[in-house]
Amino acid sequence: DKSWPENYIHAVQSHGWKLCSDVEPTEKMEKVLYTIDELTGLISAVALVRPSKSVLDMDAKSVKKKWKQKGFAAGVSRNVIEEGAAMLGMDLNYIIQETIKGMQDVAEEIGLKGEL
Repeated sequence: DKSWPENYIHAVQSHGWKLCSDVEPTEKMEKVLYTIDELTGLISAVALVRPSKSVLDMDAKSVKKKWKQKGFAAGVSRNVIEEGAAMLGMDLNYIIQETIKGMQDVAEEIGLKGEL
């Protein structure tokens, strides 16, 4: 189907770069998507093991603590997240915190409101 703009197709393909695609992210939006696709998985896993089962009471420190545990959410590529942060020229802690904020805004819709 030729109805989708080429830049949309490139964005979807590039978010799996080095995981399931050889299409490199080039635009800022593509780099953000590449970075936070893996990161949202890690944040979700962290939320689900919290007593509250929620993203609403989470901060970057909580994610970084679990980040260091290689067995935790082992399917999440920390290298992809770090590489994405570097491609964006942004601090990893800032990206983690901003991603948490974004997920907090839609916590109920994504099933991470938990007990709060």
